[in-house]
This record gives sequence, structure tokens and C-alpha cells, in this order.
Amino acid sequence: MIIIGEKINSTNRAARAAIANLDTEFVQDMARKQYDAGAAYIDLNAGMFVDDEAEKLEWLVKTAQQAVDAPLSIDSPNSEAIDRALKAAKIKKPIINSITDERERFDSILPLILEYDTAVVALCMDDSGMPETADERLSIADRLISSLTSKRVGISDIYIDPMVRPIGTGTHYGRVALETISRVRAEFPEVHITCGLSNISFGIPERKLMNQAFLVAAMAAGMDGAILDPLDKKLMSFVYATEALLGMDDFCMDYLMKFREGLLEE
Repeated sequence: MIIIGEKINSTNRAARAAIANLDTEFVQDMARKQYDAGAAYIDLNAGMFVDDEAEKLEWLVKTAQQAVDAPLSIDSPNSEAIDRALKAAKIKKPIINSITDERERFDSILPLILEYDTAVVALCMDDSGMPETADERLSIADRLISSLTSKRVGISDIYIDPMVRPIGTGTHYGRVALETISRVRAEFPEVHITCGLSNISFGIPERKLMNQAFLVAAMAAGMDGAILDPLDKKLMSFVYATEALLGMDDFCMDYLMKFREGLLEE
């Protein structure tokens, strides 16, 4: 499971305050904690700072990469901010989060993927808005994969995001997301599939419970990555247990190692 650590995000109150105050200690400590907890990527988002997002995102990149030897997820729809952040990124291959099939956004983000040789999260959304059905999402995923690979973006550098929407706003959204994941996995076995896990539970009580249930179901459907909180020990325990149950952990060796290290929580 490819974990993208979500904690350095300006929509988070503590992170927003740290970014506003250029609090190096907070950002570096949070990057280290997420990396040590199992994050493969550290997501960086300064989108709440509309007037100086590019400057703040560049600062986040420079600050985080001083603390961890991990690739960064540059989280913005703003091509200018992404460009500035990627110029500052020096450690391993970053991922751009994200591109869509909206023509203007696609055309502004694609040159950055090619120039900096990044991976990319590709959201199942186009100029008609957020799709309702799995058929629509699969069609968008198909177009995105075809468009990206035709420009020589490696298929294993593409992370399809099925656009998880809150279950509290539509009874069908959980099922649609799971069906999309399953069908993308079947038709495009070489792509990665990821999502913002907590989107599923927005607006409902006991969000962690819903996130845990959706994680297991999505992994069983074929999702191999997630943008989540790696500091949630119980959620990460579900990752390790589900990997073992799906035959992704030979003889449960990783699960047993995590148990011995005290990293599992009932």
C-alpha cells in the first residue's frame, strides 16, 4: 500500500497556522513522524493561502526535504505554484497531486509532469463536473490514461483517483467509488489507484470508523494507495491486516514485524 501522508495540509488548522508563521519545527517534525509511521510520500498543500500559495508551497518543499529522505506530493491545482515547488524539490521523484480531464487544467499540468519527470494523481473529473456513475468515471480514467501515456508518461507513474465523495451526501457514493476502483484495476492493471480516504466520511459522526471500513473495502477492490493520516495507528493496522488477507504479505511477515515493533492497535 502506497501511503501519502496528509497531515501538512493548509486545510488543517494546526498546519495552516504553522505555514502562516513559517514554523520550520512543526513542518519538519510532522514530516518525520509521518515518514516514520509508514508514509511513502509526504503531501504538501498551501492552497488556503490564495495570494501567496506559490511562495508558501516552495517554502514547504524546502523545509520538509531537509527533514526526510522521502519523495513529496505537491498538492495544488495551480500550475505556477507546482512549478515553483518542483524547482525546489531535490529528493527522489515527486508526485503532482493532481491533474484532471478538464482541458485547461490538463493542459497546464501536463508540461510540468514532462519537464520534471514526476508521477501524477489523475482525478476522474472533466469539464462536465464530478461524475455520478462508475461508467462515467471509468470513461474519464480511460481518457486520462490514454492522454498521459501518449505523451510518454509511464503508466506506473499514474495514480487514478476515483473521486471519492461523502457517503452522507449520496447513498450510492461508496458503491460507485468501489465499482470504479474494481473496474479500473481490471482494465488497467499497471496503474496505481489512490484516493483521499477521509472524503468518504465527511459530515458524519465517528468518521474514523467509516474510514477504516472503506479502506478495507477499497483495498479488496484493487486500490493500492491512499492519502491518509499515517499517524492513526489503528487505521495503519487495518492496512497491514488487509494486505495480509489479500495475499500481499508473504506468510504475514510484514504484519508480524509490525506486531513485534508495537505498531499494531486493536
